[in-house]
Amino acid sequence: MRAARAFLFLATLAATFCAGGPLHALDLTSLYTTRAIVTGTGETNRKPGLEECFRKVLVKVSGDPTLPGDRAVEAALPQAGSFIRDFRYRDRMEDVPIHDEQGTYDRPHDLTCTFDRARIDAFLEKIGHKPWLAERPRIMVFLAVKQVARSFVVSRNGGDGNYMRQSLAAAGEPLALPADLPDAATLSSAALNANTLPKVDLADLDAIAARYDGALALTGALTWSEEERGWIADWRMGHEGKVYEWTQRGISFDDAFRKAMAGTLQILSGNGKPQ
Repeated sequence: MRAARAFLFLATLAATFCAGGPLHALDLTSLYTTRAIVTGTGETNRKPGLEECFRKVLVKVSGDPTLPGDRAVEAALPQAGSFIRDFRYRDRMEDVPIHDEQGTYDRPHDLTCTFDRARIDAFLEKIGHKPWLAERPRIMVFLAVKQVARSFVVSRNGGDGNYMRQSLAAAGEPLALPADLPDAATLSSAALNANTLPKVDLADLDAIAARYDGALALTGALTWSEEERGWIADWRMGHEGKVYEWTQRGISFDDAFRKAMAGTLQILSGNGKPQ
């Protein structure tokens, strides 16, 4: 046990030198801006895009991922456009010339909506919620992966899990919750591998994560299950003296990361325990 503690201490020192730049203050304009993918720029296709952006901004601002299922939110969807300050489109195929009889109506576009802060805040208050405007911390994810005979811990610069790295980063972006991974040297110094990581105390992982500009630790294990026809994802996080644990079964790793970051957001914003 003493040896393990020594490894972890050395890892925190290594992380000090590998940490990135300082965190920035919360960008309120970005917080109240969300994006959806729509087909074309016509009003018919715009409506579901506005509704999707409305759901997303409520989650992003409040920190409560359960809001999309709220009856009051569903009832307000037809008026989603009235909460928007402005919107814009970007052709996702802008580098691909229109060909044959294809028009702009069937090309995928990013619909970016910036919402009116006062209107969103007032709506959240109306349904018994409030904005979570604290500075969003970086989340340092310690992730063990086991797939048949192969196992590894995902790092920011390791040879395994490249698609998982990309997916994890994408999962945090819509929530204004940046997700990061420890570097391979830190994992090696702390003797953290797919077998040892699930047994490490959260306090020790928090100590390593904190060296990365005050990041918070989220630890997880992804195990492939033929029976479940997908991944079993187990997550652990400590916050304000409590330990939170939640599991998803039979899902893709993309969904696992989205649910992991949504659960983390829920914990940090004080909106309860992830399910």
